[in-house]
Amino acid sequence: MAELVKKCPECGGINLNWNKDRGEIICKDCGLVIEEKMVDFSQEWREFDSEDGERRRRSGAPMTYTQYDQGLGTEVGQKADLLRLEGRDRNKFFRLRKWQSRISTAIERNLKLALAELKRVSSYLKLPKSVEEESARIYTLAVQRGLVRGRSMESVVAGALYAACRRHDVPRTLDELSEASGIEKKEIGRTYRFVTRELGITILPSNPADYIARFASALKLSAETQSKSIEILEKAQKAELTSGRGPTGIAAAALYVAALMHGEKRTQREVADVAGVTEVTIRNRYKELLDELKLDKELKKKKGKKRK
Repeated sequence: MAELVKKCPECGGINLNWNKDRGEIICKDCGLVIEEKMVDFSQEWREFDSEDGERRRRSGAPMTYTQYDQGLGTEVGQKADLLRLEGRDRNKFFRLRKWQSRISTAIERNLKLALAELKRVSSYLKLPKSVEEESARIYTLAVQRGLVRGRSMESVVAGALYAACRRHDVPRTLDELSEASGIEKKEIGRTYRFVTRELGITILPSNPADYIARFASALKLSAETQSKSIEILEKAQKAELTSGRGPTGIAAAALYVAALMHGEKRTQREVADVAGVTEVTIRNRYKELLDELKLDKELKKKKGKKRK
């Protein structure tokens, strides 16, 4: 708080003292009380271990959509704690735990299973917590609107994850989600479009440049090749070659061209496998880039220099 006041408004001095006990900021040069009755937001106790802090703390963990009750619910004892009890007390609390699980609603039961699957797929794809939280929020809204009926839980989970990845600019292909979830690529795409349309979620088209770093890392290409491929993509976007084409295909083709220019030869099969597209797609996008951006001349120059 003392940092908010840089100097004394009376004498212009910077020799200020923040008295935490009295909640005042005083100028040591002229004695002016600059601030008074300041609120102390720090905790009013000391903690010497984690158990001491948890016992005195008056607030719990933050709300999260990755739990079916958003982290606000309570649970009747843990099994390890209940086993310490004896006779009737133990039976009573086990009975309470059983009834607590029985009185949960259909939505809660669905969310329990679905969010466990969501965490599994998210962990497999190594997605950040922000994406996991957003996908859990999308799935929860879908369940509350009744959008899960008639569809498998796994496909809606995969669709929500793909939507969250697109919203947070975390590039993951439908093929990767299909492999992680065990659902067909077409089914995930269909569910993703349905959920985003019904929930009114606006998602911008993927930027091909977002995929370059991942593809280049998988193909073990240099930083110069990555920079060149991004430069090629920028030229392609200005020439409107990226519109109406799959972002993974155009990104893979740009990386393939850049690799050839820098003498890091990779086969079309290798690039296609990493990008999750066919060799025909790579070949078509490659020809378009060479013809429209006149890259064939630059490619020949690079090859000529290396021969010399």
